[in-house]
Amino acid sequence: MKIEIRGVEKLSFRERQVVTLKEMGRPTEEIAKRLNISASSVATLYNRAKTKGYEVVIVIPGDALGIFGTDGEDMGDGI
Repeated sequence: MKIEIRGVEKLSFRERQVVTLKEMGRPTEEIAKRLNISASSVATLYNRAKTKGYEVVIVIPGDALGIFGTDGEDMGDGI
């Protein structure tokens, strides 16, 4: 699984770090520790980033969902 952040050019480097970790489900305290900043700074950066209008898209390959055959072809019934 990959995530894509659309509108990332609007975000600062630190906002990108926080957004990526938050969108991956990491708790605020873990992010703060990893980035060596306070939990309130994490919250501020995340909220500031949200106001800039980024969008997160999750990219999941079809084979990971089991919707394609082993050779990569559609397993549908031809409809």
